Amino acid sequence: MSEIDAVPLNWSDLGVSELVPTGTVTLLLADVEGSTRLWETQAEEMTAAFATLDRTLAEVVGAHGGVRPIEQGEGDSFVIAFGRGSDAVACALELQRAALAPIRLRIGLHTGEVQLRDEANYIGPTINRTARIRDLGHGGQTVLSGTTGDLVCDRLPADAWLTELGTHAVRDLPRPERVVQLCHPDLRNEFPPLRTAKAPRTHNLPAQLTSFVGRAAQIDEVRRLLLDNRLVTLTGAGGAGKTRLSVEVASRLADEFPDGIWWIDFAPVGDPVVVPVAVARTLGLPDQPGRSPIETVQRFIGDRKVLLLLDNCEHLLDASGDAIMTLLNACPQLTVLTTSREPISVSGEVTWRIPSLSLDEEAIALFTDRAKRARPTFRAAGDDADRVADICRRLDGMPLAIELAAARVRALSLRQISDSLNDRFRLLTGGARNALRRQQTLRASVDWSHALLTEPERTLFRRLGVFMGGFDLDAAQAVAAMTEGEEFQILDQLSLLVDKSLVIADDDIGAMRYRLLETVRQYALEKLSESGEADEVRSRHRDHYTATAAELASNARLVEWAEGEIDNIRAAHTWSLDKADFEMALLLVSSLQRFWTIRGRMREGIAGSQLVFDDGRYRDADVSPIVWTSAVAYMSTLAAWITAPASLERAQEALDVARGLGDKALISLCLGACGAVAYFTPDVALSYIDEAVDVARASGDESILCDVRSYQAFACNAAGLPSASQAAAEEGRGIADKLGDGFRSRHCRIWLGAAVGIQGNLAAGRSLANQVVEEADAAREHLLTLIALIGRAQWEAAMDEPELARSTAESALAKSVAMGGYHEDSVYMTLAIIALVAGDAAAAKHACETAINTAAPQRLAYTKALVPMAEALAGCGDLIAARRWADEVVGFAPGAHRMAALIVRSFVALSQGEPDQSERDAHAALAIASDTGARFRVSVALECLGLLRATDDDHRAAARLLGAAAGIRERTGEVRFILGRECDTAVTELREQLGQKDFDAGWAEGAALSTDEAIAYAQRGRGERKRPTSGWGSLTPTELDVVRLAAEGLGNKDIAERMFVSPRTVQTHLTHVYAKLAMTSRIKLIQESARHA
Repeated sequence: MSEIDAVPLNWSDLGVSELVPTGTVTLLLADVEGSTRLWETQAEEMTAAFATLDRTLAEVVGAHGGVRPIEQGEGDSFVIAFGRGSDAVACALELQRAALAPIRLRIGLHTGEVQLRDEANYIGPTINRTARIRDLGHGGQTVLSGTTGDLVCDRLPADAWLTELGTHAVRDLPRPERVVQLCHPDLRNEFPPLRTAKAPRTHNLPAQLTSFVGRAAQIDEVRRLLLDNRLVTLTGAGGAGKTRLSVEVASRLADEFPDGIWWIDFAPVGDPVVVPVAVARTLGLPDQPGRSPIETVQRFIGDRKVLLLLDNCEHLLDASGDAIMTLLNACPQLTVLTTSREPISVSGEVTWRIPSLSLDEEAIALFTDRAKRARPTFRAAGDDADRVADICRRLDGMPLAIELAAARVRALSLRQISDSLNDRFRLLTGGARNALRRQQTLRASVDWSHALLTEPERTLFRRLGVFMGGFDLDAAQAVAAMTEGEEFQILDQLSLLVDKSLVIADDDIGAMRYRLLETVRQYALEKLSESGEADEVRSRHRDHYTATAAELASNARLVEWAEGEIDNIRAAHTWSLDKADFEMALLLVSSLQRFWTIRGRMREGIAGSQLVFDDGRYRDADVSPIVWTSAVAYMSTLAAWITAPASLERAQEALDVARGLGDKALISLCLGACGAVAYFTPDVALSYIDEAVDVARASGDESILCDVRSYQAFACNAAGLPSASQAAAEEGRGIADKLGDGFRSRHCRIWLGAAVGIQGNLAAGRSLANQVVEEADAAREHLLTLIALIGRAQWEAAMDEPELARSTAESALAKSVAMGGYHEDSVYMTLAIIALVAGDAAAAKHACETAINTAAPQRLAYTKALVPMAEALAGCGDLIAARRWADEVVGFAPGAHRMAALIVRSFVALSQGEPDQSERDAHAALAIASDTGARFRVSVALECLGLLRATDDDHRAAARLLGAAAGIRERTGEVRFILGRECDTAVTELREQLGQKDFDAGWAEGAALSTDEAIAYAQRGRGERKRPTSGWGSLTPTELDVVRLAAEGLGNKDIAERMFVSPRTVQTHLTHVYAKLAMTSRIKLIQESARHA
């Protein structure tokens, strides 16, 4: 017979009071929850319910051997005493099961030694503690002290059980109390937290002992997703920071989920069956007979507004999905946030892939923070800051990897950490001991993901390790599928690897692209090496990218494709070199010629071929003549673009091979390459390029014809032949536009702009340069942008806009530096021109020196010919150095460049008192202008001749020539540099000599002349000077008048009044006289005048 069926105790047999039991007693205290409100709102129902309660008490108290103290209890509460705890529990269960609605009893039970206030009532600690335990509960709930629970746990009524509710501080009592709840299938068993003195805990989020760094935007985005959706899954690779981000987001949502936020970590759960149990245990819910754990959780959450954070679900996807869907369907206000390395893949799920930390701020901030925790004196500045940034970049901004690396600053320098990243799995160990095992080392984190893969997934995963910087589906199928069956499975297997966060999928403008984080890729390569497939997979990778490059060599898609695949291209080239497959290496580099050129990556293209030619094994290699010849030609052309060293002998050897092959297109290509290598030896260059044009035209290959015409345009520019350069550039542009080739068109327009500007149309030159700058910059054609910026700055300066020109030149300099110093000498040459226009001769001289110092050896003569050093020296007052520089340039510079040097030397000679030399140089410059079509600065030559005519007292001719120069500048917008500014004084003197009317007439006659007419006029007036260049006989009539008056003792002011000129003009005449007579003082001049009187 069970205890529940035992005969009730006879208290007198136990020697206790006839009214209430004494000694060790189990007390049951109960009251009605919300009785005051119920009496106010449901008085009739309450009257009936209390009548039922009274009858029920009368029945169950006696049936279970209980005694009710007659006057014990207040209001709607009552007390029952029992000699056995099991009787008290049975009585409580019957009271809770009774139909007492709307009454809901809350019952508390406790066992202890009682004290009597009188014969019928209790007093003291035991009844007080029982009352406080009752107060912890809710209506319909029965709670027991731990003492009572231990007494009755083996003597519970049928189907009943106890649930642990924890140990709690009890109001007004010094000792906390362990509390259990009586449960039964017929009762409600889920209640809010106990009504303790301390506010109930509404979350169990793990405490964070380190600061949360960055991710402000991601926190806001995930928070928004959670408020709009009921199931959100954060996915990402191991170590990406999913757990930390999810906990951070959850911690900021307390106001949105007032009924609780609960974190359940599935990482230690190995059995899918345990998933619902883990949820229930976290919520503090016990097993309930006849009810599954998920049902228990479901009943507990009910209508509460709760957030569940289910962490690390990737190895329990099915079980997690089942539990989530059951709870979401049953609990309308429940929201679930999960983290997993792959989606749960259930209805209504929103997946959000956690990105890496931003490399410029967040990753660096995380490293710095964690490094300071490892070594409080850690600081990252200067080179160390750059190393931190590099470490974070190489770790792909992955938080786990960064934290593990930062922890190493205890024992390693930043340089040592960086150098060790090639073996990152050995370096990145030693995570916090309280972290999950798989988060204590980088390898363990990736091992965990790899272990979850199927065998076909593992096979694909390791083969994908050969890709550098990403790949597309076609590449994956070509490289990783070794059988037809595998090829068909690639898409499905790849999608699964994406889902499992081992492969990242990026939508690249409508074309999906895939990549592995570098840490994951290194792991995949280890597995590939272990598999024995490495050589075969690498060769397939090399073959795919080489074949694709060759296929796209003449296709407009080449540049975009190569830019996206540059890391794979480099890997393919390296593998070819490793295997001494030099033909494949050269074919790959040559196929990318347009990419190297358009993106300004000439050095990389050159290096790709040079590595082959420098390899000691190459001399024994069997390379196709066509492949070798093309490689040499392309390499030579790339070198010419950036003035890098190149062998004309090798280019000529390639040309000989091409001639032997009889391939016209290849011959033209090699001729163009020879011309490009010889650019700065104009006669040699043009002999090759002129033939290249003829051969290309005969071959019918318009692309090659366009290229060699653009080479010809530059070669003519270097030779100082602007008319010929214009003709070549215009034809090249026409072909390019016909082909729809923007890059080739812009290249031709660069030299077209230079040609028309040198021919005097400065506005057109500037417009073309600006047009190319805008187009090339938009197309990311960096080298063309740089060259066009230089041209635009030069024309802006020439048109008297030095500040705008300086801004443009500074942009060009920044781009040059960023590209490794391409055309840096030309930028400084331009800055020198700008300084001259601004009147700063010293700055111009310094810029010229810098240009020369930065010029490549094979370009040095060209640079010296173009820099305005002679003019800068003259502006600084060093006429001797200016003359020496001009003499040197005149001796070697061709065409228009020689013309510019002659013009400068003409002015210098005039200032040095050598009018005959000055006149010869000015006329020689005009002759070159007539021959080449060059017109830029012809106005300066005309002004020099005008000054010479003025010194000969041919004032009318001087006025015409100076007027012609002014007319050219007005029409073209051309500004004087430093030379020629003394013409303003000469104009004043001419006006005084001729009178305003005659001066205006002569000036107007000159200004009305076109540039060509002005050149013809100046050349017609050329003849032998009738007057010697020095001595008394060289003095002009005006100069003789000045000397005569000076000999009479008149000062400059008095002489000026007598001659109706200004004192400054008198001084100018005296300066010329001193120079012609080789005198330095007025006294000697007067003495010489007396001798000739």
